[in-house]
Amino acid sequence: MKVILLQDVKGVGKEGQVVEVSDGYGRNFLLKKKLAKESSAANLNEVKLKQGARAEHEKRALEAAQQLKADLEGKSFTLKMKSGEGGKLYGAVTTSDVSDELKRNGYDIEKKQVVIANPIKNIGTFGVRIKLHPKVSCEINVNVEAL
Repeated sequence: MKVILLQDVKGVGKEGQVVEVSDGYGRNFLLKKKLAKESSAANLNEVKLKQGARAEHEKRALEAAQQLKADLEGKSFTLKMKSGEGGKLYGAVTTSDVSDELKRNGYDIEKKQVVIANPIKNIGTFGVRIKLHPKVSCEINVNVEAL
């Protein structure tokens, strides 16, 4: 029996693949649990359309990320933090702090997209990486100043 997988099935295949499985496994497990559809011309066409739409969506997301990278690359943002003697901060600059500052400046960046390699615990200028897309990231500068 040929079926089109609607989800990844371990040991069988990935989503969107047409695979040959035994009749009992296909009817009693894959079709009943809605993990697959029967392989027919209409179902194959529907899967192709969905894959085309997904590819177009990914392409647009990548283009948007590259455009945002061009806009953000090398820019500096200033954070004012409480500090003690010798320029040591009371705590550290977090990804949330950087994300909030970017949002104040008009960039919609979530805190999970911000990557701080080493903890920022002093006053100064530090490089912070922003992951805009799995294939696109950029580097910004964060100036930490005393309040």
